[in-house]
Amino acid sequence: MAPKDLFTLEGRPTAQLIADQLREQIVQGTFRPGQQINESAVASQLNLLSRGPLREAMQRLCQEGILISRRNRGVFVLELKAEDIREIYAVREAAEISAANSLLDGRPEQLKDTCEVLKVVVRDMTKQLGVTDWQVFARLDMQFHTSFIAGTGNSRLVRMYETLATESRMCIPNLAASYRSVDLLVQEHQNILDLLEAGDRKGLHEAIKRHMQHAVEAFTGTRQDTA
Repeated sequence: MAPKDLFTLEGRPTAQLIADQLREQIVQGTFRPGQQINESAVASQLNLLSRGPLREAMQRLCQEGILISRRNRGVFVLELKAEDIREIYAVREAAEISAANSLLDGRPEQLKDTCEVLKVVVRDMTKQLGVTDWQVFARLDMQFHTSFIAGTGNSRLVRMYETLATESRMCIPNLAASYRSVDLLVQEHQNILDLLEAGDRKGLHEAIKRHMQHAVEAFTGTRQDTA
């Protein structure tokens, strides 16, 4: 059966709208890792007269790697193993270090504008310290990093990072049980922002590496040597 809280689309749904909605339900944990997507149940939940847009949406998510199509079995939500998580955060680290260099080497006003956007996100994260709504915090966490990447103005880097961000958010349902503290997360984001604003390239690179390493440790239950 389809999850009860899957939203009903209004008007004439497109494959992109359906893909966006399914992706959000996956990262929120409505569809669990390894769960099969029941095409008939989802089509009924969305009041679709034709399953064509749904099949196209599911194919898009398969291409993104969020869904896995298994021959003669169906389509399933990706299950992230420890090695998958390490790969995701290794690529995120490389992308964000590249973004850091681009921002530091770019126009001063571009760097300033990016820092202003990040300050707003960090302020919103700080407001969540006494609430600990992990889904809200997860969105803000990803908003910080996607804004960091978007600040470069590199459309290809932005597109590549979108899938990494989705895969990262798929880990979030386990965040409350695995990460050390919300305070530490806020501090790490504030530190990245401070180093970016100060133009400290070496310090920024090291902060990004530590931040990604801490995430890997949290989600895999491992400890690694401090970078």
